[in-house]
Amino acid sequence: MERENLELVIELRHELHKHPELSNHEVWTKQHLISFLKSYTNLEVVDKGKWFYAIYRVGHDRENIAFRADFDALPIEETIVIPHASQAPGVSHKCGHDGHSASLAGLALEIDQKGADKNIFFLFQHAEETGDGAVECVSFIKENNIQEIYAYHNMSGMAHNTVNVINGTAHCASKGMTIFMEGTPAHASQPEDGINPAFAMAKIIDTIDVFTSVEHNKGMVLCTVVHVNIGEKAFGVSASKGELLLTIRALYEEDLDKLQHNLEELTLSLAKQYGLKASFSYNDVFPETVNHKESSDKIRVACKNKGINLIEMKQAFRASEDFGHYLKETKGAIFYIGNGEEYPPIHTVEYDFRDDVIETAVELFKGLIEIS
Repeated sequence: MERENLELVIELRHELHKHPELSNHEVWTKQHLISFLKSYTNLEVVDKGKWFYAIYRVGHDRENIAFRADFDALPIEETIVIPHASQAPGVSHKCGHDGHSASLAGLALEIDQKGADKNIFFLFQHAEETGDGAVECVSFIKENNIQEIYAYHNMSGMAHNTVNVINGTAHCASKGMTIFMEGTPAHASQPEDGINPAFAMAKIIDTIDVFTSVEHNKGMVLCTVVHVNIGEKAFGVSASKGELLLTIRALYEEDLDKLQHNLEELTLSLAKQYGLKASFSYNDVFPETVNHKESSDKIRVACKNKGINLIEMKQAFRASEDFGHYLKETKGAIFYIGNGEEYPPIHTVEYDFRDDVIETAVELFKGLIEIS
């Protein structure tokens, strides 16, 4: 990567870090990235509202390949002392999306200056953390006849600047599930006069182990209780309303669908038994992210060609990633660049994206473009 380009995008990364914005509120971030590309490249920029993409075109008869970067931040206070510290109270780039976007901008600089024999699409996506972004952007694939799409994530716990890849499922499917149950209130001295949802909710929680057991599922399944709220803090009143928040997660979407169905069926059955009203809502819905082997193999070849150390991952990440939406529509893969085995984990207060990862990402992206 050209030194001048690397210095430019490191400076860009620091500016993005100073001005983090939460999912679906990335107004400054999006505009700053667009301004950067318009200032330093001749690429066509297509503004789609919350997100955008840039295009390097060589001809309609050439392959269309895309690269995606996310640019939202997290609701975590910046507590470490760094020159480019967040200026937004309670918000910071503790997942490294500032680095992902800077890397894609770096690729844009290199391709604009040096050229390529393919049509290259640079997709800058909002709201990855909540799972909203890719759902809104996925139409980009068919509209532009994208034949392959790639992305990367920086990852702690992996050797510094190594590329890590896996065939098949790379990230689990997951969603936030809220179960609402409503009965009728009564005096705490006469609970029989009302209908309390606590007993039904307790039975739901008690059955989770059965639903997630290995013998009942194709792969790993998790159901995590994240919040329980039943009744009010009033010792004279028997509870009448409750909500149970669960994060349900599975290696395979078919297992996730089965878990959701089982939880809904059990809830409705208990509601009927106890005379309760029941309803459900869902948030932060992520698909399984499944790498195409052909694309993962190209990552392996690009690493060899670029002299980048490659490590084969032995298992998928439990955490989810909305990049899976794109991989349902076209070939592609996501890979991971190591921050270091002992480097602070993402989503923690001690974390900051490592600037030297940018060059590794850009060179590997370029290597993928060069593969015929």
